Amino acid sequence: MRNADYVIVGQGIAGTMLSWFLLQAGKKVIVIDDGKPNSASRVAAGIINPVSGRRFEPAWMYDTIYPFAKITYEQLSALLQVPVFTERELWTVFPSMQMREAFLNKTTGNEYTQLPAVMKYAAFLDQPYGAAIVRGATVNLRSLLPAYRRYLQDQDALVEVHLDIEYLEIRENEVVYGDISAAKIIFCDGAGTRGLPFFKEIKFLPNKGEVLLVKIPGLETGDIIKKGITLVPQDNGLFWAGSSFVWDYEDDLPTLKQREILEKSLRQLLKVPYEIVDQLSAVRPSGNDRRPIAGFHPQLPPVGLFNGLGTKGCSLAPFMAAHFRDVLLANAPLMPEIDLKRYFNIHRA
Repeated sequence: MRNADYVIVGQGIAGTMLSWFLLQAGKKVIVIDDGKPNSASRVAAGIINPVSGRRFEPAWMYDTIYPFAKITYEQLSALLQVPVFTERELWTVFPSMQMREAFLNKTTGNEYTQLPAVMKYAAFLDQPYGAAIVRGATVNLRSLLPAYRRYLQDQDALVEVHLDIEYLEIRENEVVYGDISAAKIIFCDGAGTRGLPFFKEIKFLPNKGEVLLVKIPGLETGDIIKKGITLVPQDNGLFWAGSSFVWDYEDDLPTLKQREILEKSLRQLLKVPYEIVDQLSAVRPSGNDRRPIAGFHPQLPPVGLFNGLGTKGCSLAPFMAAHFRDVLLANAPLMPEIDLKRYFNIHRA
């Protein structure tokens, strides 16, 4: 038997962060992940944004989670020897005068936002109502996740299979899966958690996102550009262009309908031609209250969950994973805002 303190299911941003903090604390960890290419973390652009939505509300706990995330990603970049974290400006194009006024009303005095002194991108973007600058960042998930996967392999801490729940044995003080025995199993497998019978009380609101990878001849920038659709610079002169939100979907594959919707948004933003190189899609994990979900099943103490990070996953994951580590190892109280038992309490009521 291979013995571990924790089995972690999933190596997206949630599983990567939680396994990292537990390994740093000296715990024996085994990560089970099948390397699904269109998981939410592998398709996401990794944007960290201090404001949320069209109302420009301040992102939850941003002043706490952002500095922690920056330090964590810089440490991982040094360890793994890959580029991970880049601070960027989000060039936010106003679609209307009303949105410009809403931005000014919500963000006056906000240290992360400002109006630009000079309008940029006049040759490329349709921006009759102007634009704002929002200071954020991106996490290069296409570098981080494969590099960390190699790190896990070097630590003999990765099992590259799809976990079949039928063969998971849950005992009073341990779990057994094949030749693996551990004190706890923690599911960090994003939208896959919906199919687990012991978390059926949790009200997940998964949604499908689709993105295009495009070339825009002549446009060279390190900025994120946002107006209805978001353009994020990638390697090789590409831009990540997305993403859609679809609540009712048949599968996790790209669709012609969403390609047409994304292209319409591109045409409304760009004044120049573009070339589509690829189309990607994935299902995002999210709880119905848009907060992370963490903790252990009230009737099955060895079975835990760290999930529901949603579109703020790259900003939330480091701090929340470190917090969950402290809950596991130092008996720290779990933040009630993220405690999975809030769903079980609602269910019983």
